Amino acid sequence: MSLLPDFEGLAMFAKVAEERSFAGAARALGVSVATVSRGVARLEERLGARLLNRTSRQLALTEFGRTIADSALKIYREAEEAEGAAREMSARPRGLVRLAVPMSFGLRWVAPLMPAFFRDYPDVKVDLHLSDATVDLVGQGFDAALRIAVLPDSSLVARKLCPVAQLVVAAPGYLQTRGTPRHPSDLADHPCLGYAYRARSDVWRFTNAEGEEVVVKPEGPLRVTNSDALLPTVLAGLAIAEFPEFIAADHVRAGQLVPILEDWSLARGGLYFVTPSARTRPAKVEALAEFFVRHLSSPSWRLMS
Repeated sequence: MSLLPDFEGLAMFAKVAEERSFAGAARALGVSVATVSRGVARLEERLGARLLNRTSRQLALTEFGRTIADSALKIYREAEEAEGAAREMSARPRGLVRLAVPMSFGLRWVAPLMPAFFRDYPDVKVDLHLSDATVDLVGQGFDAALRIAVLPDSSLVARKLCPVAQLVVAAPGYLQTRGTPRHPSDLADHPCLGYAYRARSDVWRFTNAEGEEVVVKPEGPLRVTNSDALLPTVLAGLAIAEFPEFIAADHVRAGQLVPILEDWSLARGGLYFVTPSARTRPAKVEALAEFFVRHLSSPSWRLMS
């Protein structure tokens, strides 16, 4: 007996078990019923046990057949996926990409790029999932994500596109009325708005050039799950808030917001294109990755070098 597993027989048995029919399996595989029947019989002979009970009207898995049906189907699916990925990698990018992106960043900087992407890759479709909550790429079936963070998850393959600084800002009117904080500890006397999905913890961790670290827990009248919802309150001169550069930049340049505590810095993250490490990158995902490298590696919203 050959030491090489009977992959063909396992595939045919998997489809028969799934379709509950030799004819259905034959149609799905594009072969004759006789070919499927011979493949299953060969596998049964190799394994030394019956996999199926067949009558003229009924087909049922034996107890032994039930024990290996799921494994056989998994092997078939993995082989099908590997073959499909290989074909796709060697062909023009096409098909659907499920992409997860933080909401504010996606609306501002990803959605406006989509027309150019579709002009470059007319055979690719994008299912753009916008949410500030971190998604489970593998568990939720995403092909890729853009993430703004310091990524701790080693199960992902991450490509850094650019750094992203965090700014603590206030409106000029607020600073004129309430004064400008000179040290992070001064923030205890000011309303500071909070963001629920802040990476790692709901605190602001400041460091300076001397290595001093100060941790501040923002306390104020508003806490949100999307940073854009903080803007009206901050622009109205009622509080201080932390924003990523890509939200704050236009308002800072327009003089509507003023960065404070510039001798101190918050943990600097980055913009990353991430994919599950367990999957081969098909051409459609690679095309999207390279597109973002071209368009987001030196973005116009950068305020800090």
